[in-house]
Amino acid sequence: MAGWLTRAVQSLTRSGEGASRPGPYLLKDGWLSATAGRYLNFWQTGYSVQPYGEGGAMVEACVSAYAQTVAMCPGDHWRKLENGGRERVAGSALSRVVRRPNDYQSISDFLLNLTRRLYAQGEAFALGVRNERGEIAELHLMRQGTALVAEDGSVFYSLSGNEVAERRFDLSAPVPARDVLHVRLHTPRHTLKGVSPILATALDQQLAGAALSQQVAFYLNQARPSFMLETDEKLTREQARDLRAGWDEQTKGENAGGTPILSWGLKAKAVTTSAKDGELAEILRMSEQNVALAFRMPLQVLGLGGTTFASTELLMQSWIASGLGFALNHIEEAFGLLFRLRGMPDEYLEFDTRALLRSAYRDRIEALSRGVLSSIYSPDEARASEDLPAVPGGHGAMPRVQQQVVPLSYGTDMRPPQPASAPPTPSDEDADAAGRDFGGLDRSLAAELLTAADEADRRVTA
Repeated sequence: MAGWLTRAVQSLTRSGEGASRPGPYLLKDGWLSATAGRYLNFWQTGYSVQPYGEGGAMVEACVSAYAQTVAMCPGDHWRKLENGGRERVAGSALSRVVRRPNDYQSISDFLLNLTRRLYAQGEAFALGVRNERGEIAELHLMRQGTALVAEDGSVFYSLSGNEVAERRFDLSAPVPARDVLHVRLHTPRHTLKGVSPILATALDQQLAGAALSQQVAFYLNQARPSFMLETDEKLTREQARDLRAGWDEQTKGENAGGTPILSWGLKAKAVTTSAKDGELAEILRMSEQNVALAFRMPLQVLGLGGTTFASTELLMQSWIASGLGFALNHIEEAFGLLFRLRGMPDEYLEFDTRALLRSAYRDRIEALSRGVLSSIYSPDEARASEDLPAVPGGHGAMPRVQQQVVPLSYGTDMRPPQPASAPPTPSDEDADAAGRDFGGLDRSLAAELLTAADEADRRVTA
């Protein structure tokens, strides 16, 4: 099997144009094995193309987990502000498209199928349709796409596989890259040709498929009996045939579960499962773990064994830090390239992963409570994240802090220190009293005398 995988890579990279090469052969619908490729009429000889997505239950679970999770996250167009914050852009072309990509699909339907094709085939394509202002107003997901490079390096795409778009628009000519959303994974063979991680699981799928196929053939065509009959007597062929027929008559078909009567010293011996058969489950388990490893998928997300997480938030954060975070960022950057955004941190598209904690009510409320107590959120901001109205009267607009949280410079009197160069100014009452004491001086002169006296007292004290 290792040689098969090596030939697959070499045949796609080393063969010249027009030269024959051994398989397997990469077709638009999947892979054709080297054995099948020797026949022009391979479909008539019992061979078929192996599609990308048909890789077993584990591959389907991983691809579906990514597709369904990405479809759950709503996207927003964000722009950075001069004060360091950010604002949600509501009237842009991107903000309209991420709400409704076209008139026959929701954004959830669009992202679900886009992510499935991205992980099943290694790349996904969508046609962008512009309005009279030159803005992209619609996105139409395409099942097939091929990148074409012109002599001057310009990139075009040949798109097909959308029954609605093919009836509305003329796709006979190549479409320029500025009107195509192209999301692709690793590109080992061509800069514009992505490869699915399913290809890395070929050996594991082959192993699991061979083991399961052998078991199916065993149970259908080679099923061994549950019991063996033993005797020390010497039996003729006719006697053995009669005994076998009598046993089957009492234990098969409608008479299954009957009580056979043994004679001639016959003994029924149960047939047990050998250790080799018991290794099948372990082989399949290892194959599933390797598939999950290739997709960077935590087994706990799929409900399989392993170390459990203390909360749903920790489980989601673990996945976001590995495979899911990359998938979301990769799709966001592809949208940003199509809509000519400036990129992080100035202008970007962001899918909100907080939607993944929609059912984790306790974890969500505890996080908001800590944010309010730590003065990160104001009460109104925390309430807005839960779709609650603001506190009446504007009392929840400012972040809150406990009263005893003050700088150390406040000292024991809990007041800010007075500047040393700014002595306290006498009040009007003190100035009037000093004027009367000094024989009727006016208020301004009396205030100056009091200030000078206070300054002299401080110097003497020092």
